[in-house]
Amino acid sequence: MRLAIAEYQVIKTGTSFVLMVLLAAVGLPFNRATADGSSIDKVYHPYVQVLESEVEYRSRYQHDEEDDLDGQQRHLLGLGRSFSDRVFGEIYFEANKSETNSFSVDAIEAEIKIQLTEQGEYNSDWGVMFELERETAENSWEASSSLIILHEWSNWIATTNIGLIYEWGKHMKNEWETSFSTQFRYRYRQFLEPAIEVYLSESSAAIGPVLSGMLRTGGRQKIIWESGVIFGVDNKTPDVSLKFTIDYEF
Repeated sequence: MRLAIAEYQVIKTGTSFVLMVLLAAVGLPFNRATADGSSIDKVYHPYVQVLESEVEYRSRYQHDEEDDLDGQQRHLLGLGRSFSDRVFGEIYFEANKSETNSFSVDAIEAEIKIQLTEQGEYNSDWGVMFELERETAENSWEASSSLIILHEWSNWIATTNIGLIYEWGKHMKNEWETSFSTQFRYRYRQFLEPAIEVYLSESSAAIGPVLSGMLRTGGRQKIIWESGVIFGVDNKTPDVSLKFTIDYEF
């Protein structure tokens, strides 16, 4: 009986947490200033696996009634490996395409993720990530740091990324920005887990469903995939963003 009551309290607390975050997201004022690009991308988890390497491909396609947003594509190819049981590094090559510009590789990005706590050590699992990106076409830079928080209750997993970003360059205004993204995922099956994601930043306000899964191919090898349809909720975010990720870990 006590165990059932405890499980009920955990589920009730988790459900309240989800509702509070969603209500806060919906209630925020979305009259943001125009920014440099969409923050709709990926919600990172805090974990690092020792001796792990990966090859990752991510893409995003935008549809919007506005000509300057419609048809924009973003593609990333990443190569990463863990340096210890707490530190993981990755390098991305980024290519973009729009209705007016041809496909071109115009940015390179380096990431370092640090797992701060052991899985299950505390009520939530914590990590931090640092990123540095250079856009070669405009010779501009972007540096960011993110706090990663993951909380589990029952069959639900809530993962939140809170970021602080600084952009600078010769042909752009030097400025600070903030970002917030969160994913509520239901642990249904290893190969199929539905989720909902929320993105808020200086340039984006969006929410939408996501499906993800993992396939083990033997030993330490596995393929992780994710696909989502994210809908903009203000006039500065694309009406629809289609995103896809496939990650081969070995």
